[in-house]
Amino acid sequence: MTTTGRSVVAGAFTVDSSVFRHLSMACVVSMPPDSMSVNIDIHRIRGVFVERIEVAVIGGGQAGLATAHALIQQGLRPVVLEASDRPAGSWPRYYDSLTLFSPAPYSSLPGLPFEGDPERYPHRDEVVAYLTRYAGRLDAEVRTGTHAATVDSNADARGKGFTVSLTGGEQLSARAVVAASGTFGHPHLPALPGMDRFEGTALHAADYRSPEQFTGRRVVVVGAGNSAVQIAVELAGVSTVSLTSRQPARFAPQRILGRDMHFWLVHFGVDAAPIGRFLRTPPTQPVFDLGRYRTAIRSGAPDWRPLFNRLDGRKVTWSDGVTEEVDAIVPATGYRPNLPYLERLSVMGDHGRPQHREGISLAHDRLAFVGLEGQRSLSSNSLRGVAATPGG
Repeated sequence: MTTTGRSVVAGAFTVDSSVFRHLSMACVVSMPPDSMSVNIDIHRIRGVFVERIEVAVIGGGQAGLATAHALIQQGLRPVVLEASDRPAGSWPRYYDSLTLFSPAPYSSLPGLPFEGDPERYPHRDEVVAYLTRYAGRLDAEVRTGTHAATVDSNADARGKGFTVSLTGGEQLSARAVVAASGTFGHPHLPALPGMDRFEGTALHAADYRSPEQFTGRRVVVVGAGNSAVQIAVELAGVSTVSLTSRQPARFAPQRILGRDMHFWLVHFGVDAAPIGRFLRTPPTQPVFDLGRYRTAIRSGAPDWRPLFNRLDGRKVTWSDGVTEEVDAIVPATGYRPNLPYLERLSVMGDHGRPQHREGISLAHDRLAFVGLEGQRSLSSNSLRGVAATPGG
């Protein structure tokens, strides 16, 4: 783990180290002296067997694994709960052609550099393999196929804490909880005029895998971020595609003066600058581009158009009044925090985002968040190493 005076930097997120120190102190204070050497114990409450643990980390993807590493560094013993069948989070479900827009050295979690050519941009499957390998080397218990259904606040002889109920009926009693379940499970679909009346195929980017099913069809991709542009350009190879959004995509050069943009972002401290507290909503990130995407859009494959006025049946009416039939709409309009298990704790604020200060819930001081978009910095929810030295 690379630390500075103020922050612990852990690949997928940048979060103030006080989050982990805070949880460490809270857990130690609540532990009876004779339990300090006990890792896990089982007790029975109202006929239900409840397993006692120190910290439950909900989510076993990039944020959850890096969180577990940071908690271990603080002397805690986390248990990572991952709903899917492997500790790779949402990465296995991303579209087939996805590649990172940060080079391998900037895509490492703490303690395990991303191997291979340092100039390459890893593919989705490489990230899955990397995270699986990382979990295997982590000195923490990672439970796959374990879905957290609800989290409730409780108080027992050990003090304050939480009861984590699993979908299989089991319960865990945790002194602290870290929500690190990301956003992929909660696709965001803004109000698009007439979307509820569209009779063609509607497929959010979360469910998009490859272009073959759209071959020869008329497709509209909605969005202006990296995924929207990448998917639209890929689809344009097999279909007629328009990319549409309220404002055109903003592009940033992938390389400047012979170095990848991420070198400069880290060098000048932009990547980890703690500006999250000043952001009401996270800004739209620019599309990093070596020139391929801008060239494709300028050539009309895909073309870009202002957001349509309305959809009706299979017809779309564009802002210039032109109406045409389309076969499919692919919203690539982002995601929101996937935290349904926290509903009973009343931790959410405006815009469907949790209320927190530097990662600690404002409602429960033993509940922390990791990996939220704009949580502390512009890179808080991305998978890239932001150590002092790339890959460190």
